[in-house]
Parts: sequence; C-alpha cells; structure tokens
Amino acid sequence: MKRRRRNALSGRFIFTSLLFICGILLFAGYSANFNGGIFTRAASAIFLPMQRGIDAIGSHISVNTEEAKSRSALIQENQELRSQLADAQDQVSQLQRQKTQLKDLQELYQLDQSYGQYPKTAAHVIARDSSNWFNSFTIDKGAADGMKVNMNVMAGKGLIGIITEVGTHYAIVDTIINDASSVSAQISDKGQNLITTGSLKDMTESNVIRISSLEDPSASVAAGDAVVTSNISDKYLPGILIGYVTNLTNDANKLTRSGSLTPAADFKKLREVLVITQIKETGDHE
Repeated sequence: MKRRRRNALSGRFIFTSLLFICGILLFAGYSANFNGGIFTRAASAIFLPMQRGIDAIGSHISVNTEEAKSRSALIQENQELRSQLADAQDQVSQLQRQKTQLKDLQELYQLDQSYGQYPKTAAHVIARDSSNWFNSFTIDKGAADGMKVNMNVMAGKGLIGIITEVGTHYAIVDTIINDASSVSAQISDKGQNLITTGSLKDMTESNVIRISSLEDPSASVAAGDAVVTSNISDKYLPGILIGYVTNLTNDANKLTRSGSLTPAADFKKLREVLVITQIKETGDHE
C-alpha cells in the first residue's frame, strides 16, 4: 500500500514538474522573442500532443453525447410509431367488424323482404354447441321479447331451424342439420313432396342435408331445383327456402327418390338471425 501511494505521489510530482518546466520555457521563449526557437519548439513538442489528446477526448465526449441523444430520439420515435401502428390496427379491425355487421344486416333485410308475409324480429346468436357447426345455438331474446317454442328461425337466404326452449331473456334453436331434425318439404316449382333429414356427418363431410321419400316417379326433379318447406308441415310455415337439390337416385320401389341438397344458409357463420313470430298452429309435431 505504501509503495502504491509513493508511486502515485511520484507520478503527480513528475507531471506537475513537467507542466511547470513547460510554462517556464514558454514564458522564456516569448519574453526573448525566440520565434521558432528552441524554447518554443520544446514547449510545442510537449503541449501540442497534450492539446490534441484533450481535443480528441472532447470530440469523443461530444460524439457520444450526440449518439446518446440520437438513440433516445430513435427510441421515442419507435415507441410513437408502435403506438400509431396499434391504433391503425384497431381501426382496421373495427372497420372489418362494421363491414361484417353491415353485410349481415343487408342479408337480413333482403331475407325479410323475401318473406314479407311473415312477422319477424331480429336476434343475435350468443352461444352455440361445442361442434364447428351450428347444430344448436342460443339467441339473445326470450319470453320477455315474445319468443315461443316452435317459432321458425331464418338466416342467410333460408331456413335455419326452430325454437325448442325459451327462457326469460334467451331461446335455444335446434337447426335443420341436427341429427334429430326432420322437415316436411317440397320442390318449389313442381310441388313434389319429400322429407329432409339432418345429419352432422353429412354436413361435415359434404355440406349437404339428406333428402328422402321424394315422390317423383317420372324423375322430373333435377339438381339445382329449390326445396322449400311444405304446407303440410305441422311445425314449419310454408314456402321457406331450405336449399337446392344436389343429387338424386331412384329408390328400390321405383316410386320415390333419395339424395341430398345444399342448404341455403351457412351453418358455420351464424351471427344474426330472423325469428318468425308467427307459429303454425296445427296438430302433433313432426
């Protein structure tokens, strides 16, 4: 420890002595007007490197200060840009939601106009079963809003299902793709009667609903023909579009035909629905 202190003191003493000597040399050189003389050269040889070192240190400090300021400005600018980007993304998402809602409302309006003979009310889908398809779902209107069991429900371009349970502020809808669903239907422009049967398996694999018992011995019904609810149905009001014939085959009895239809509604994307508030008052349920 003593040796370190002695070394430190010796270094300071030598540095102070050099400064003192250089000062004397400069003073002597200028006093004697020795321009370019030995004293001036000696002082310059000592002081110029020191001056350069001091200037270099000053420049380095200045550069580091500017870099720090620049880095801070870039960080702040980056944060501002991130905030602006997040705001823009929120606006885009909001516009997309509004666009989707507008499309849904336009479809409901067109559907409402197509079935002007029936009183209707709109409802939001608030829950569904666990499958990817809307096998059954819940709407945000119930008994307090006039909902009743057996009211028909539509969406997209046609029939979706029927209300099977009603709470005070909710109702549950079973759809026509449900395995337990069976609808008395007919070919729209030809009048032949048939039965549609729900099948989640068929919907999952081919996006179709089964057709059976089609009374068509002359095989006049073809792919693309519209299928609507029949006037002999005891739950569904007549004339509501179900879908379009996809394919048909002759049954063994050669009197009826079976096949499938593509539904008019999209059973994967149900957000808004129309509930027909008129109930078909007939006999036993199908």
